[in-house]
Amino acid sequence: MLVLSVISTKGGVGATTVAANLGGIAADAGLRVLLLDLDMQPTLSSYYQLAHRAESGIYELLAFNERNLKALVSRTTIDRLDVILSNDGNRQLNTLLLNAPDGRLRLRNLLSNFEPYYDLVLIDTQGARSVTLEMAVLASSLCVSPVTPEILSARELRRGTLQLMEDIAPYSRLGVDLPPLHLLINRMPAVSTNARLIRQALRHLFQERPGIQILRSEVPASEAIQRAAVRGLPVHRVETRRPTGRVSPAALEVMQGLGSELFPQWKVRFDSVTGKTAPGGVHG
Repeated sequence: MLVLSVISTKGGVGATTVAANLGGIAADAGLRVLLLDLDMQPTLSSYYQLAHRAESGIYELLAFNERNLKALVSRTTIDRLDVILSNDGNRQLNTLLLNAPDGRLRLRNLLSNFEPYYDLVLIDTQGARSVTLEMAVLASSLCVSPVTPEILSARELRRGTLQLMEDIAPYSRLGVDLPPLHLLINRMPAVSTNARLIRQALRHLFQERPGIQILRSEVPASEAIQRAAVRGLPVHRVETRRPTGRVSPAALEVMQGLGSELFPQWKVRFDSVTGKTAPGGVHG
């Protein structure tokens, strides 16, 4: 089971959208996918329509070490795509985990309970520095940090997200290896000199930095992403072909490329996705 966290210390960079759409195409590729919504503003929890809503959620998982999957896991209407909903309405988890001896390692210690039932766990996090964000990173096999091609976003990446990774590096002394960090250029406009310059600067800055990779895949600015969110569908189902006159590729091609780059062992699966609803599968 692989665990990927979508992280940023800056809100508004599209982390939730990346997590939702990556989960959608992975499920259509035949993988058993579990979404974890660690954001106190539970956008991911409401992205997809639910076929079944569990009685519990993230709060019970982390506050009480709940291990009963039937109580925790909600099913979406997308085959093979499940979610543990954000339900920390009183915003108590950060304080609880901050004061717990195992706070930053709690999720890591709990995830083995899900391993028999899922191939991929995708964690959406709050766009701010917090103990839950650090906990998500320490539980992950890899992390993806979306960065928009804007100077403020680039500065926050360096000041916030990269500093976070440096701060939790000492956990390696406890046998917890820091996951590699992949930077995803998100919402890339089709025509923008400033955006292209920032993209070039980012690629140059991190091309030889250990543990950090800028993905070849980029997510273009596209109204298809908004249409997909309104309809509660993965964007690859909404836009399967590139519209006439547009330079950037179709959302299906973008998401196939992103999935294949992040998970090369499943490239054949991602390449086989057509954008239509995949055949039904059995949930764990």
